[in-house]
Amino acid sequence: MFKRLKRALVESLIGAIALGWLLADAITHFVGIFTSPVAEWAVRRSYAELGAQTPRPSGIGLKYALPDLITFIALLLIWYVLLRWLYFKPPDGQTAKQAPEEGQPT
Repeated sequence: MFKRLKRALVESLIGAIALGWLLADAITHFVGIFTSPVAEWAVRRSYAELGAQTPRPSGIGLKYALPDLITFIALLLIWYVLLRWLYFKPPDGQTAKQAPEEGQPT
């Protein structure tokens, strides 16, 4: 069953499109690792400037980057596993030709 699924995904290019989508989503979450703490810091600072009863922001909290970091790692791992499964080994029926050994006619 998995061999038929693999062949269908590779031959119809749906596998390549799905891998591209996963990689793009992983890159988006990678950018979110850096922008989430800065955005949270900016929001806390703007509330403090408005006179809200919140403590003055002391710095950028890295705890806001953890969800994006975990998602980035998970997506990258799934992308790599699917890439290896779909494209590092040729599907059945498309085995690579072996080079003739020395001394054998071609």
